[in-house]
Amino acid sequence: MTKMAPELPIEVDSETGVWTTDALPMLYVPRHFFVNNHIAVEQALGVESYADILYRAGYKSAWHWCEKEAELHGLTGKAVFEHYMKRLSQRGWGTFTTDAIDIAAGSARVRLEHSAFVYQLGKVGRKVDYMFTGWFAGAMDQILASRGSDLRTVAEQTQSAAEEGCEVGYFTVTPRSSEQQG
Repeated sequence: MTKMAPELPIEVDSETGVWTTDALPMLYVPRHFFVNNHIAVEQALGVESYADILYRAGYKSAWHWCEKEAELHGLTGKAVFEHYMKRLSQRGWGTFTTDAIDIAAGSARVRLEHSAFVYQLGKVGRKVDYMFTGWFAGAMDQILASRGSDLRTVAEQTQSAAEEGCEVGYFTVTPRSSEQQG
């Protein structure tokens, strides 16, 4: 077992009990608690509806986080995306690696290893990491907007380690088609 990473400062307010990292209030809950709640909502709404809700919420949150972190640390372009992948990896969701990225083209490929969802659910024969998908398009679009680009993207999970024969997950970010612009 490793010790807490000093590069990911966690502050706990002794009066309120609020945990803070990167100037954001955080919640600390067991993985099984989060995943069990996730599955309950998925069962109530259906996977497609829930995935759509999570995509939009994750997109918005990633945009906001990347905007604030870029400003705080003076980051631009690829460095913003890489910083985001590093922070996501440090928070227990899994290990996110940017396999390919072209900011100007609005494209990226992200590899996911050690997914919290796969660790909890195991091999269930379907993509279970869809909660993360909107995060990558939101991050890319914030970077594009900060450069003055009107290009916007869409992200898709193409593989999950929860599927038979797969050991890692993959996500792609590509420019939106004219049908996806609305």
